[in-house]
Amino acid sequence: MKTIILGAGIIGISTAWHLLERGHEVVVVDRQPDAALETSFANAAQISVSYCEPWANREAPLKALKWMFDKEAPLLFRPQLDWEQWRWSLKFLAQCNDRAFERNVQQIVALGAYSHAALKDLVATTGIDYNRLERGIAHFYTDQKSFDDAGHAVELMRKHGVQRRLVSKEELLQIEPAFKAYGDHITGGTYTSTDESGDARVFTQALARRCAERGVQFLYGHDVLRLNKIGDTIDSVAVMARSGANGLKKDFLLQADAVVVACGSYSAPLLRTVGVDLPIYPGKGYSATFPLLRPEAAPSVSTIDDGRKIAMSRLGNVLRVAGTIELGGYDLSLDSPVAKARCHMLSRRIEEILPGVCDTRTPEQGGNPQYWTGLRPATPTNIPFIGRTRVGKLWVNAGHGTLGWTHGAGSGKALAELISGEQPAMHFGFLGERAARPRRATLATS
Repeated sequence: MKTIILGAGIIGISTAWHLLERGHEVVVVDRQPDAALETSFANAAQISVSYCEPWANREAPLKALKWMFDKEAPLLFRPQLDWEQWRWSLKFLAQCNDRAFERNVQQIVALGAYSHAALKDLVATTGIDYNRLERGIAHFYTDQKSFDDAGHAVELMRKHGVQRRLVSKEELLQIEPAFKAYGDHITGGTYTSTDESGDARVFTQALARRCAERGVQFLYGHDVLRLNKIGDTIDSVAVMARSGANGLKKDFLLQADAVVVACGSYSAPLLRTVGVDLPIYPGKGYSATFPLLRPEAAPSVSTIDDGRKIAMSRLGNVLRVAGTIELGGYDLSLDSPVAKARCHMLSRRIEEILPGVCDTRTPEQGGNPQYWTGLRPATPTNIPFIGRTRVGKLWVNAGHGTLGWTHGAGSGKALAELISGEQPAMHFGFLGERAARPRRATLATS
């Protein structure tokens, strides 16, 4: 069976690997010159099964309104003359209640646990080195109310098999002594020893090379022009090499038994051209990668700062800091006033928490923080779409939001199983099969 995968991020490459494992012939198409050069390039580096609460909760609407005029807000809604943004927002508001929140958590945790197990198997099989640290994920709070509220999140996670636990400030500083200089501002935290961290780009590119060595055909530097549909079935995919790629300058057609759309935030507009309408909207996330000045004082436990909703992860001799979401379309600029404010907030915040540990100077000051932004493909529920569409031969693996790295290995495995006629062993509503039949029990984290 031949499958075309559109998109070479962590989701697309994981899907390619697992299809290859099941004997499929695979072609991967991506407009970039290598894998993982867009959304998977410089994310927070966390495999965070324990920290997966949906954005939509009963407090979210009021917070979003309050934050609308704050350039550094954790979630910044920037209204556009864009019907898709407003339609997505209305669907998001419909999820802002306790019943929907718990239902969505169950789905996200199920996929996270399944994916973490899949990642461990994949690493054991391939031996890929990607600055992996299996030291858990900590989460610290800087005000008493947030710490008190964390108890509810811990109970909910434990209900679904995630071993997240509350810790005092003193225990948190024992788990990660690097935060002692900031200790007076910390009220307490949570910790999950089974979570981990690592470089998504390094992992994805290494896995792509292994796929290529085993026969996967990669069409890097190629744009997807259109999906050609005859009747109710995809007949072909029209692609065109970018200038100079493989010496080709005209569009040509690819045909296969299955086509997988794994284009992140760009999946939704492509799918709409063939009548598949999925609520996926881009959330612009930011990161900075700081060289370490004092490696001995840098954290080795990946950590979330609740006050600013940013994550920090050690990746060898650098510290990756990432966070904030901006809902304002497909803008990827880093030079707008809003983008500059959000980037500089990352530098300023790390200097507050870890003074003198990183080179946090801005480019204007002579530093090299490697600011980056990527579009997180968000759904109103934060549950991705994985499965078969109503159009023949057309499959989707998209909508993972901020959890693409956490859910990547499992999403790829699950879709490969579905395409191969198998049933993934987790309690999850796959696209095209929701309510079709009972699911198996949720996997617990190990």
